Amino acid sequence: MTDEQAAVLPALQAALRAEHAAVYGYGVVGGRIGAGRRGEARAAYDAHRAGRDALARAVRDAGGTPEAAEAAYALPFEVADEAAAVRLAAVLEDGVAAVYSDLVRAAEGDRRGEAAGALRAAAVRAVRWRGSSVAFPGLTERAAPAAASASPGHS
Repeated sequence: MTDEQAAVLPALQAALRAEHAAVYGYGVVGGRIGAGRRGEARAAYDAHRAGRDALARAVRDAGGTPEAAEAAYALPFEVADEAAAVRLAAVLEDGVAAVYSDLVRAAEGDRRGEAAGALRAAAVRAVRWRGSSVAFPGLTERAAPAAASASPGHS
């Protein structure tokens, strides 16, 4: 393993954990979301599955063993209705954006560009779910300690 691979591996694993959590979370979202947004939830679920698979390959390419998904993830709040499902989707995207911002900082070259693209995609999905944007996507959790505890990957 090169020094560059060793430096980026923790950020890759963190992004992989967040994608695992997002895939799980979108399973919950899909169970509560209304028909009008079901396609959007499915597209996000598929995007996170693709992100998870790409990150698993990147971890292997960096000389690591991809971390497996947990059997279940603690949700930041009860998801009993469509409004809560929409809020959960935004929280999931914020958490994914946060770890991709760390990966952007840790990576170089093409991997940095891919991480920036994933950060942008998560931020756009969060805006769509929330209906509003934040000034610096991916940094929200660092500014609000309560939001950090609700990000994916925390079980």
